[in-house]
Amino acid sequence: MKKMYKVKKRNLLLIAGLVWIIAGFNVTRLGIISYKIIDRKWYLYLFSLIIFLIFGSMFYKMTKKHTKRILGYEDYKPFWNFFDKKAYLIMVFMMGGGIGFRAMKIFPDIFIGFFYTGLGLALTFSGLIFINNFFKYNKLFKKESL
Repeated sequence: MKKMYKVKKRNLLLIAGLVWIIAGFNVTRLGIISYKIIDRKWYLYLFSLIIFLIFGSMFYKMTKKHTKRILGYEDYKPFWNFFDKKAYLIMVFMMGGGIGFRAMKIFPDIFIGFFYTGLGLALTFSGLIFINNFFKYNKLFKKESL
């Protein structure tokens, strides 16, 4: 493989963080747009929090798994190796489903509002964890090497 596609494994954490933050920002943005056009009730914000906690917990576990996998890599890897095949399949499924369901208007704006806001914030939170792991790389690498 060409050297130009490879990056230091530490940089995979930064790339993962940026990808997750960009995705999270866009999903959150769609949720907020939906919130602006619906009759907002207090419990919808509670639903957003619940969605955030559910997906945040899932994504947190995923960030730990991917960080551990990245730390185990050799020094240089292709820049797309911040995810494994399973994670890419999940991402394609979630994005395809989200785009498809919104295009077909299967879910009402009230659902898009609370669900996308919670999901998007959980994605953003996970991106921040990856970036934090990028900055704590040496400490994490030493811990993983023990």
